[in-house]
Amino acid sequence: MALKEAAQRMATEFDYPAEEVNKGVKEFLEEMDEGLIKVNATMSQIPTYVTAVPNGKEKGLYLAVDLGGTNFRVCSIHLNGDTTFSLTQSKVAIPRELMVAKTSKELFSFLAKQIELFLQTHHNDHFEATLKRRQTASVPQGYKNEELFQLGFTFSFPVQQVGINKGYLIRWTKGFDIKDAVGKDVCALLQDELNALHLPVRVAALVNDTVGTLMARSYTSPNKTSTLLGAIFGTGTNGAYVEKLDKVAKLKTMEGVEDYDKSTGDMIVNTEWGSFDNPLKVLPNTPYDHSLDTESVNPGVQMFEKRVSGMFLGEVLRRALLALLKDSKAQLFSDTDSSKNELHSTTTIDENSALYKQWGIDTSFLSIVQDDATPALKIVRQTLERELGVDAASFEDAEAVKILVSAIGRRSARLSAVAIGATVLKSGRLKTDEMVDVGVDGSLVEYYPEFEELMREALREIKEIGEEEKKIRIGIAKDGSGVGAALIAWSAAERVKAGAKDGKSSQPSSPTSSSPSRPQQPQRRASLTQRIRHVYRRSLGAIFGSDGAAEGSGS
Repeated sequence: MALKEAAQRMATEFDYPAEEVNKGVKEFLEEMDEGLIKVNATMSQIPTYVTAVPNGKEKGLYLAVDLGGTNFRVCSIHLNGDTTFSLTQSKVAIPRELMVAKTSKELFSFLAKQIELFLQTHHNDHFEATLKRRQTASVPQGYKNEELFQLGFTFSFPVQQVGINKGYLIRWTKGFDIKDAVGKDVCALLQDELNALHLPVRVAALVNDTVGTLMARSYTSPNKTSTLLGAIFGTGTNGAYVEKLDKVAKLKTMEGVEDYDKSTGDMIVNTEWGSFDNPLKVLPNTPYDHSLDTESVNPGVQMFEKRVSGMFLGEVLRRALLALLKDSKAQLFSDTDSSKNELHSTTTIDENSALYKQWGIDTSFLSIVQDDATPALKIVRQTLERELGVDAASFEDAEAVKILVSAIGRRSARLSAVAIGATVLKSGRLKTDEMVDVGVDGSLVEYYPEFEELMREALREIKEIGEEEKKIRIGIAKDGSGVGAALIAWSAAERVKAGAKDGKSSQPSSPTSSSPSRPQQPQRRASLTQRIRHVYRRSLGAIFGSDGAAEGSGS
């Protein structure tokens, strides 16, 4: 009984009541507004230069590639025009030597070669026919625009994006270290290598996976209205939403911004909300949150993400369990009398238990524990033995663990509701009669039991939402880096077509290093490099993205 009471007392430290939820929404809205006006704000609010979302009627064949870690994925997506699509893909591991190559050419030529192999394998007829036309073409460029595969490039590393298909690498993460590439336009690096192979492919868009989630949901959504928000609640957390273009005031003062489509009056904004409330004005802060942050690789930043996302919840639990273990009155995992243990065995912890190792508990552990509805919590006890090396855990042990898991998971969901609720309120769409559509992706929202229900409970507690929560439709949007990237390539290609019909420049052009839109004068290039280095220094080598620096959130 003492153990259960101790666990319940600790669980109250993770309470996030309605009053705090409303304070969080108010602060979130203020930081959103600040980020739209100010460069280097706490919440970056990065313009993506994607100005339209699909409605499910889009048609065509598009390519998408995803460089987000140790693998490179190539996809072709056929949009059927009826909210459905077909997808073909291949994946290849990036050789370790290319992750630390001396020049960017080594890596990007490898990527271009994989695209060529994919086209030869899966689209050989189109590929061969286009190559043949190019060999006999009388026009200097060799290809007509309609003959090109339009490609969306998901590049999950921090970049300074200045156009829909232009972005300069700020720094590498995830084991990559190619110094030659830093400060260069990654779309141009890929396009140059595609051109060297004479491939009929145009890098049409640089893609953030959260923006892709929004696009993928909008295409497949059963809702008549377009999707407002794409959100990821997985390994990391982030959101991208549709904002009125005139609200993105900092576009007028940002340097190096490329021409973009203003006809829709909208701009998709990548919030980078993982950094919400880094100063901890309103976010909850337990001793376990504090020690996790202090001992992390990026203390003081991504404070919202560290309380919400799957990468951190297991570590929060581990630190709470260790604190309970040290409480002699609680006696967690301390059953030394086999006659009192229904398993008739004493409880022991392996000396090499993951419980004693930083990041030793994966968030999947929380999902398994939360899902166990057996009377004796048999699955929890088996998982404790398998994952943490706790042998013969008692029912009381398992009960205490589940109490803490429930508290940590519930707080994560309620914090997630702050981000969704604030974005919905900012849009003003609840004032209409239409449903407000939200696309979500990630392991937490998909696999943690009742995560959406817990979010909705908190949404109803937001004063300006209340029962209007029923008008918020939340649906899973899969494969933002694939389908979503293809849809962003579609959006860019449509703009090129519109420009050609109007007799105007068909920007955005193919992002080759010889493109007129690339800085040509050494003085200007040096200024850009200095600016990239400035952002790099501000990042402290660990921030997931300062203003204009976007990278993937993971799932």
